[in-house]
Amino acid sequence: MLEHGGRLRKAALHYGIAEADWLDLSTGLAPWPFAIPQVPERAWARLPEADDGLEQAACAYYGAPHVLAVPGSQCAIQLLPRLRRSGKVGVLSPCYAEHAHAWRRSGHIVREIMEQEIDFYIDTLDVLVVVNPNNPTGLSLTPERLLEWHARLMQRGGWLVVDEAFMDNTPQLSLAAHTQRTGLIVLRSFGKFFGLAGVRLGFVLAELKLLKLLAEQVGPWAVSGPTRIVGQACLLDSEAQARQRERSELASGRLERLLGLHDLPPQGGCALFQWLITSHADSLYEFMAHRGILLRLFTHNSSVRFGLPAEEADWLRLEQALAAYTKESL
Repeated sequence: MLEHGGRLRKAALHYGIAEADWLDLSTGLAPWPFAIPQVPERAWARLPEADDGLEQAACAYYGAPHVLAVPGSQCAIQLLPRLRRSGKVGVLSPCYAEHAHAWRRSGHIVREIMEQEIDFYIDTLDVLVVVNPNNPTGLSLTPERLLEWHARLMQRGGWLVVDEAFMDNTPQLSLAAHTQRTGLIVLRSFGKFFGLAGVRLGFVLAELKLLKLLAEQVGPWAVSGPTRIVGQACLLDSEAQARQRERSELASGRLERLLGLHDLPPQGGCALFQWLITSHADSLYEFMAHRGILLRLFTHNSSVRFGLPAEEADWLRLEQALAAYTKESL
């Protein structure tokens, strides 16, 4: 299995620091979880029902004509490659590593390509996978450009798969409203923006025919009854969503400025994280980890990703650690 952020227990054992004493900035999750509604006892005692309103709430929230609820968008990432015969797949990179991994594992020929290379390669591809906004670079692509790529792919029966896991703060860039188009598939993560990764919920937005094929792969009762209740409540809470967008945008901007003040200006980011390339990524990661601050390290391009601190005490702790790192570097 690939390495991901959030391996807090592993870090606690490795560095000899108790889990409770860590500031975990490794995951790119909103650090303010939505309030959990009361879950009726029957939700634990009965099999989940598919007509409880969750999908309707998701369609309204995302602005999509049809959705399929899945136990985390990771589930869809792993299953989508099974719905096509082996072919040539382009993955806009660097990005979330599970995409290329899943297509390769299903027997497809995968080429990881840079943004400026897509127009050169796209007419040779059967599938193009894009994360928008990108993780970890924060790159955001316009709907117009993505729809142009989709049109070129569709001329040969191809797919455009867009992972919008970090799209909640910029819904104007989403392709959700266009997902009735054949060959356009959008993935949405629930846990990141709502701060509830533990519920394992995501949605696939696409035409009905494809959603039915994917549902057969997912199988029945994949999303638990309690998860469906929590998900629906959060998707309907527009006031809490507005607060989450505001504070995450403010926090992300604050984090960008804080890193810049310590000569670590980010090269990219979005509302839930900041990302920087540095030749000292390993030493920065180790320095912070020895102080109980967990970052996300990317060794292949010597970069680190910082998630958002939740409270003023967390900000102060990060600021003091950055100041100490800057002093030691000098």
